[in-house]
Amino acid sequence: MHEAVPRPFEEVPHALLRKRVRDIASGLEGELMAVVRKDVSDTPVREHWVKLAYVRGTSGREISTALANIEAV
Repeated sequence: MHEAVPRPFEEVPHALLRKRVRDIASGLEGELMAVVRKDVSDTPVREHWVKLAYVRGTSGREISTALANIEAV
């Protein structure tokens, strides 16, 4: 019997994908490129997942931030 290998992250659909957004934490405005659910657990016994948003600014540089920090512009 094989146990399922946990995935370190998985993509999440989001209504603002490919739309213009602002990261309220940094003030960066850009296009929402992806939303992922990422496992940031410090031990295999206790899972801890977060949702991260990846925003590409006009310079082409991409940042990640908490999904809760994203707002439409």
